[in-house]
Amino acid sequence: MDLIIILQAGVASGTVLLFATIGEIFTERSGVLNLGIEGMMLVGAMTSFSITLKTGNPWLGVVAAMAAAGLISQIHAFITVTLQADQVVSGLSVSFLGTGLSLVLGEGLSKAGTVSLLPSFSIPYLSQIPLLGPVFFTKQSVLVYIGYLVFPLCWYFINKTRPGMHLRAVGEYPAAADALGINVYRLRYLYVFVGGMFSGVAGATISLAVSPGWFSELTTAGQGWIAVGLVIFAQWNPLRAAVGSYVFGALRRLILDIQGPLLLFGLPNPFYYNPYYGFFLQMIPYAFTIIVLILGSREAMRKRMGAPAALGLPYIRGQRGL
Repeated sequence: MDLIIILQAGVASGTVLLFATIGEIFTERSGVLNLGIEGMMLVGAMTSFSITLKTGNPWLGVVAAMAAAGLISQIHAFITVTLQADQVVSGLSVSFLGTGLSLVLGEGLSKAGTVSLLPSFSIPYLSQIPLLGPVFFTKQSVLVYIGYLVFPLCWYFINKTRPGMHLRAVGEYPAAADALGINVYRLRYLYVFVGGMFSGVAGATISLAVSPGWFSELTTAGQGWIAVGLVIFAQWNPLRAAVGSYVFGALRRLILDIQGPLLLFGLPNPFYYNPYYGFFLQMIPYAFTIIVLILGSREAMRKRMGAPAALGLPYIRGQRGL
């Protein structure tokens, strides 16, 4: 196994988590918890593959994935913002709905072969930087390079612009934001939609950039749930989300690669013939996610980590408090 190849593939895999995590950051910053990322990613993966298969244009596939996942997200927005229902239950329902739709509408796509992928290329000069160049700037998909631009721009938008200040106000103290003339309901609808579009791009990244142009019901492999944990791990900060996503992507790729007969640098794998070895290794990322979610569910820990004060709480105009 080549460490550079593992890290390079980890960056590509981490881009999937990056888009999904940043989308959820926008949604949660507005005060809405959306656990439907997995379903929306599957819808995005299915839609991007299907549209690319029919048109031969992967960019149309990406746009269609964003639109489809964004549309699914508005179901969650209507249930939680307008009907003020429980956000956890609604998010889980959206996840099941997205999974079901992708299986029904995507029936037969797993046997349809491969489609045209988004272009991959190396960036001149940057690809020649020792260690960093081969990992980050050599033969990566265009969506990976777009991801490099997305997370600093999203950080700047949230922390340094007036719309970003409105977003944070809606998630922290919606009653005060409403009193200042900020439309809480409209912004929550908007940022749930933004989160859905990012989830759609994450799904499209799997189908058209990371995987060799194919789709199946196992495409996302639980990455939507990992993104939920990464939001807490990143403390709702896009810069930390990028670090967590790339590290987690490299970890997932490393876990796949070290299940072979050889470890890094050609060392023999002493556990290769152990039937429980692979199951244990594949469990590690999800165990980490569960631990993060447990810690993040504690009220004291939420405050310490900087969670939006109104996260998960429906806003009722005229009601005291949040």
